[in-house]
Amino acid sequence: MLVVAAGLLVYHNSFTGPFIFDDVDSILENPTIHRLWPLGQALSPPHGAGITVEGRPIVNLFLAINYALGGHDVWGYHALNLAVHILAGVALLGIVRRTLLQPRLRERFGESALPLALTVAILWTVHPLQTESVTYIVQRAESLMGLFYLFTLHCFIRGTESRLPGVWYSLSVAACLLGMACKEVMISAPVMVLLYDRTFISGTFREAWRRHWPLYLALAVTWILLVQLTVFAKTVPFALSNAETMGVTWWRYLLTEPGVILHYVRLSAWPRSLCLDCGWPFPWTWQNVLPPMFVIAIVLVVSMWALKRNLTWGFLSAWFFLILAPTSSFLPLNSASCEHRMYLPLAAVVTVVVFGAFTFGKHLLGARARLGRWLGWSATGAVALLLGFLTVQRNFDYRSARAIWQDTINKCPDNPRAHLNLANALSDVDRLEDAMQHYEQALRISPNFAKAHNGLGIALAQAGRIPEAIEHFEQALQIKSSFADAHYNLAHALILAGKVPEAAEHFEEVLRLKPDDAEAHYNLGNSLAALGRLPEAVTHWEQAVRLKPDFVEAENNLKTARRQTDTLEDHVGR
Repeated sequence: MLVVAAGLLVYHNSFTGPFIFDDVDSILENPTIHRLWPLGQALSPPHGAGITVEGRPIVNLFLAINYALGGHDVWGYHALNLAVHILAGVALLGIVRRTLLQPRLRERFGESALPLALTVAILWTVHPLQTESVTYIVQRAESLMGLFYLFTLHCFIRGTESRLPGVWYSLSVAACLLGMACKEVMISAPVMVLLYDRTFISGTFREAWRRHWPLYLALAVTWILLVQLTVFAKTVPFALSNAETMGVTWWRYLLTEPGVILHYVRLSAWPRSLCLDCGWPFPWTWQNVLPPMFVIAIVLVVSMWALKRNLTWGFLSAWFFLILAPTSSFLPLNSASCEHRMYLPLAAVVTVVVFGAFTFGKHLLGARARLGRWLGWSATGAVALLLGFLTVQRNFDYRSARAIWQDTINKCPDNPRAHLNLANALSDVDRLEDAMQHYEQALRISPNFAKAHNGLGIALAQAGRIPEAIEHFEQALQIKSSFADAHYNLAHALILAGKVPEAAEHFEEVLRLKPDDAEAHYNLGNSLAALGRLPEAVTHWEQAVRLKPDFVEAENNLKTARRQTDTLEDHVGR
């Protein structure tokens, strides 16, 4: 109950935060969440719905559940995010408590198992580093994966203690399978179960395999689903293409990550400079690369030594590094650093701190157990209150898109993507002049930023500056010829400039890139009708209505076209 109460208390002000960033693609513009049945649609995130849900069907299904319950009402999405996070905190509590009661640790920690586990779970739950995974709606991909990751391990532990181990092992495999369908980071879960077994239960890998080999084979089979989903969503090619666009090679990304990992550790210790999109720079000089590489190399060597010696804290090191490995190694991702990637690794950091403080305090106070318990709970309460206060403050930054992106710019003024998103937010409330300043700032920082050219073009068109808007749309397409939104916006601007034939060509290009775009079919139909090509226009209006049955404008155009056709036929007949 304390974990539940702590979670509710620190996230009480998170329920009204709007959809931001990837929420737009993954929720507002994702038609596959509009129906729960048949399940095939909800389990099939569309390509182009954003990297947050592509290839992650269980995340998409949970979004569909939210949509079925409340449409686009943000309250329900935040409530489900928080429920997932609190359940994860409870699962972590169970794992830590049962681990401390294992024969290997019972003598040292058995009497304090529940208080220590409760301390770890509460501090992990209220830590402000978790806000990106909880308050930023679509990052439930991380927290949902984390929940299933923890369930996988928790059910395994319960199975080793139960008279019906098969039931718990089956639940462990099911949780692992669901986690694989949430996020690729789940890949390390079967390995962590094996390491846990070897460290705390069986004592050796050989004994762990002898006792539980059917379970490990079943857990390994879940990798097949992950591979299938990764191939289907083209995750790796997307990452490599994105890296090429950014000019980042795999080895540059690898050299950058030691500094990022140390940054994560600093945020774990003092989470005062949290940033939604920090735009972490890729270092060019060895002076920037070598110091963090040296530190991380030493930690890794010591961790591998601890694992080889089967030391308890070696498991915690493995937990930290193996869970971070998919995002903090050699595969270049969209951002070098994201706070939500620390969702599960933070548990290892918190555990080390809590048990370090407990061991030090016990050694210092000796036999004064009552004083030790009083000091321990006082320190836990003070730290939890501080972390909770910082979490409440961080949630306040998510109160609007403008607030979170202004906060990001305040902390990372040279981040072009932050300027772009703040400009978009300002444009949404008709503050066009302010928006254009931030679009221009984004382009000063990154001249080949196609999305910034497109955004500036939209703002210029809304301000009536059509020739300048056309110029920026064309620049966006010079940078990225497959940019469907830029083709669409350029087509609209060309219509306003009286260049309907050219506009029709760009609407056709939009449909080549996005064949199921109802709006593009509708507008291409309008352009063709203006050019006197009514039969072709009717075909596209029909497509628009088929794709979007409630498309009133397209339906009206079809009715008008049919009346004109009937009148012409009557006239010819007479």
